[in-house]
Formats: sequence, structure tokens, C-alpha cells
Amino acid sequence: MRVLIVGGGKVGSHLAHLLLEDGYEVIVVEQRPHVLSRLHRELPTEVILDGDGTQLKTLELAGIRETDVLVTVTGDDETNLTVAMLGRKLYHVPRIIGRINNPKNAWLFTPEMGVDVALNQADLLAKMIAEQMSLGDMMTLLRLREGKMALVTEKVEAGAPAEGKAVRDLEIPRDCLLVSIIRNDEIIVPRGDTLLQAEDEVLALVRAGKQQALHRLLSRPTDAEERGAS
Repeated sequence: MRVLIVGGGKVGSHLAHLLLEDGYEVIVVEQRPHVLSRLHRELPTEVILDGDGTQLKTLELAGIRETDVLVTVTGDDETNLTVAMLGRKLYHVPRIIGRINNPKNAWLFTPEMGVDVALNQADLLAKMIAEQMSLGDMMTLLRLREGKMALVTEKVEAGAPAEGKAVRDLEIPRDCLLVSIIRNDEIIVPRGDTLLQAEDEVLALVRAGKQQALHRLLSRPTDAEERGAS
């Protein structure tokens, strides 16, 4: 698969490094001299192209006609939108991913403007912070399907509703799948008769919005919750 990255800042260079490690064909377009200097220290020279990603000549040299995925991650929203629109309208790139720097511009990053997937860093960070604050010890390891699904992990607390119960007897929320249980460095595949113990680390795949229900199952009720139940 061929990936064209416009913007060689920290996001673009790190993405290029990861994709190259996974065997992808990558080209990074960047024109700032100090950034190019750093890129040549971090990446193979043959994957770096000195040029303006909003110029057709540069995109042509970068091989946009053979590109499978266009990723535009410069620090300027206008530039990212311009690159995305060129990629879609003129070159019909199958998949285009755009970075949003200013959350106020998020409404512009739509498929009609050439962006299939919009990465709103400020919004993602704010939601992750809010989620971690509300879910205590539950940690999100990976987000899938544009954030609609998440792989999470949390330890079973002593006194939690799930402690001592078999998996088949748990009131597991819908759209939630227990993937594995880690107990004393042993990986256990959850089955109906598997009993959960305190300090078990549970890995689960959950749909967005269901994390709180799973958290209540694995954590000890607070005093307020216990009074409410009584």
C-alpha cells in the first residue's frame, strides 16, 4: 500500500516511521528547511520530498496518482483542506485523512471537502481526559472504527459485583465482549464457567458509551452507590 503524507512535523514523521516499519511504501512532503533537516536524520532520504504539498507539481512528483491513502497533517487547517480537496477532486485518491488543528474548523473537514477521516486532536484529547477522570482505573488501550469501539482494561476490585462470579452469570452490557483475563502473568480465555477474582486484569472490547456500565461491574461500589441500592 502506498501512503502519501503531507506535513513532516512530529505527527507526520512519527506516522511515517511507524508505516515504514510495517512495510508500507511511504512518501513525506515537507518544505520547511529546519524540518527537512530533522527528517533526513530520522527517515530514509528516498522517502522525503522537498516541496509544497498544495502545488500540483509537488503532488505529481510524490506519486499521488498511485497513492492509496493521502494523509495531510500540516499545522495549518487551510493547507490540509486544500491538499485533501486536490487529492479527491483531481486525483481521486481512495482514502484521505486530514488533521484538524483548530477545533472551530472541524465542520469543514467533511467528505464533501475531500476528508474521509478527520483527526481532531484537541477534541480527542479532551474526551480522553474526561473519560479517564470518570472511569477511575479503567484504561483505554486502543480505539477502533473511528472511536466507536475501544479496547479497555481494568482490574477487578475486591468487593466488586463481578468478584467470585462466573462469566455466564455477569450482567455484561450489550456491545461488550470480554477478550481475556490476565491473572498472575497467566492469560485466560474467558469462558462461561470462568470465575473472576480480585486483582484479575480484564481486557474487553466495548462500544462507546458502554465503558461506565463495565466499570461498575468490575469496581467496588462507592458508599453513595451502596446507600442508593439499599
